[in-house]
Amino acid sequence: MLDYLGLAALAAVVREGSFERAAKKLHVTPSAVSQRVKQLEERTGQVLVQRGNPCTGTEAGRRLCLHLEQVALLENELRRSNPDLLPQAPVAPTLKLAVNADSLSTWFMDAMAEFTAGGDELLDLRIDDQDHTAQALREGAVIGAVTGASSQIPGCNSWPLGTMRYVAAASPSFVARYFAEGVSAEALARAPIMTFDRKDRLQDQWMQANGLASRNSGPRHFLPSNYGYVRACEIGMGWGMHPEVLIDEQLARGRLVPLIAGTPLDVPLFWALPRSAQTSLARLTDCVMRAAAEVLTPA
Repeated sequence: MLDYLGLAALAAVVREGSFERAAKKLHVTPSAVSQRVKQLEERTGQVLVQRGNPCTGTEAGRRLCLHLEQVALLENELRRSNPDLLPQAPVAPTLKLAVNADSLSTWFMDAMAEFTAGGDELLDLRIDDQDHTAQALREGAVIGAVTGASSQIPGCNSWPLGTMRYVAAASPSFVARYFAEGVSAEALARAPIMTFDRKDRLQDQWMQANGLASRNSGPRHFLPSNYGYVRACEIGMGWGMHPEVLIDEQLARGRLVPLIAGTPLDVPLFWALPRSAQTSLARLTDCVMRAAAEVLTPA
């Protein structure tokens, strides 16, 4: 049997980043938190916390924190369905999820709204590129993820959500300035590219898919904001890959135009979570699947 007082202390240290802040959350002394974590490490025979500023969980520590989240979620469901069994008022469980920024800006908010309206669970979102969210799930840092990984993640189940359609677009003035003689590899090597962050490879994927890649890609702006990214393209800073659903209005009004008509880039997305959490997260999965079906193209 696991020591759940020790698990609670471990989770608080990893969540808060220090033993002192964890102690305040748990209303105990820092030495009590330290002792509980130390005893848990002795029982498991592994280091569970990397001491530092901030403190972080080891892989084993993160997996134990994930286990505690699942237990809290199961207890919360049991309390909701059978309040007499667990009458004590609970601390609402917090679910750590990983999602890409484009999904958050287009459909995932609707999933969160439906889920939180039907219960008292809290959400803690980690924003990352869809090609990297699966790693957070593998490491036990999150309990669910929207991911672009089509291959099976060890210990997890996944469901296809559909495809997000992207369009390479820029302002009319930008197109006139850099592509007056057409969109070519040579022209793209000179035209500034809007890039969300250093993990963003969509622009390169589109150029590769359309035979426009060159040894020297264009100069790059980095702007990790969905609103700022679209706005930067509207005012002529660069060209970029946009979720089609996010720029419908700009395309309709001519504020953005496709670089090459009829060349979308379709990115498949999946919902993944640990098999051990599939039953306890069934309601969240239903909310995610319904919201995605309203926006994404069926797989």
